[in-house]
Amino acid sequence: MVAFTECRLVLIAAVPEEIRANTELPRRVEDIELHTQDGLTLVGELALPERAEPVATLITFHPLPTAGGFMDSHIFRKAALRLPALADLAVLRFNTRGTTSDRGTSEGHFAEGIGERFDVDAAMRFAAERQLPHLWQVGWSFGTELVLKYGLEHPADGAVLLSPPLHRTSEAELARWHGSGRPLVAMIPELDDFLRPDEARRRFAVVPEATVIDVPGGRHLWVGERQTRTVLTELVRCTNPAALPLPTQW
Repeated sequence: MVAFTECRLVLIAAVPEEIRANTELPRRVEDIELHTQDGLTLVGELALPERAEPVATLITFHPLPTAGGFMDSHIFRKAALRLPALADLAVLRFNTRGTTSDRGTSEGHFAEGIGERFDVDAAMRFAAERQLPHLWQVGWSFGTELVLKYGLEHPADGAVLLSPPLHRTSEAELARWHGSGRPLVAMIPELDDFLRPDEARRRFAVVPEATVIDVPGGRHLWVGERQTRTVLTELVRCTNPAALPLPTQW
């Protein structure tokens, strides 16, 4: 079951300016609700191109809520603000169970990545029921654990992992991606707090076809416009490479 609570069109004055941290580009926005199979309602948002149909869809899974992660974590917020206009992408963001943002609070409580299996299912079912095209699962930190543990249970074109800590993902769960036929791209910051490039290459060796990208100077939280653009560029490279290079002005 899917529910829609609001649809609005975001229009921006047509004065060229540099794209910066708080830049908002034209897009259609729907406030949505996701309903889990264990009876919870999760709040979220779907951002769509202003006029065109999306060519692909990013389904995002945010960082650890007990450490401040939520659907507005800055990389995902900027993806939603920019990529519908810059790359004709749909961006679905939502709060996992028990998580709060300006959009509201999702029902339930943090479940250590176990109960969140139902949250992943709800997001993927929403995308399927809406017939959103070419689904890519995009996890950041804790969100990568959800993608790795449960992503293969649902149809998708591929997955992108931002700063995967691999704390909750077992080697057996990771190895299931080998031979899945689904592209797996892992962006590993050089200065990550939890998993750095050398260790990441060792851990991801069980998925030899995975693409492991070392990001020089990168950090776990991807702070700064340069790191933001690095991430957004890779997301577009995976989903709609014809839209590259991303403009720096609008």
